[in-house]
Amino acid sequence: MAMNKDIVMTAEQYDLIDGRRAYRSDIKRLTLGAPIMADNQAMPIAAQVWKETTEGRLEISTELPLHQLIDLMILLSRTLLHFREAYRLPLLYDPEKPTVERLGVQGGVLSVAVCTENLDIREDIQKFSQALNDLGELTGERLRVLSRILEELE
Repeated sequence: MAMNKDIVMTAEQYDLIDGRRAYRSDIKRLTLGAPIMADNQAMPIAAQVWKETTEGRLEISTELPLHQLIDLMILLSRTLLHFREAYRLPLLYDPEKPTVERLGVQGGVLSVAVCTENLDIREDIQKFSQALNDLGELTGERLRVLSRILEELE
């Protein structure tokens, strides 16, 4: 299959803005279009991440149906909101109520919660919180851009 078949929207030269890997990234483009991978064929639109191989060709590294991409953004957004206030909690979450929020989606619930099945959650949540803080410079600008675009969509 030709690389551009069924691709409708593209963000080229992604390697130049790929976070802390900018100018060194092997992720060269992001695309939206018809699914290419067999697992996603039931969905009409998917997002693809294209990676450069050692031979210099581009191939799909990751492909997600559009709804999963949006669900990940919902998970991330709610997580960021949680960690803005988590410093008030000694463990950065309430062990008695690990669910951060239950969001109604598609007639069901997308439950955002701290993973209490993680045996090292106390240590990992501290590292995660610090990592979110450290990534603030990279995520802040992108979140402002996303927020502006989402406002335009309303």
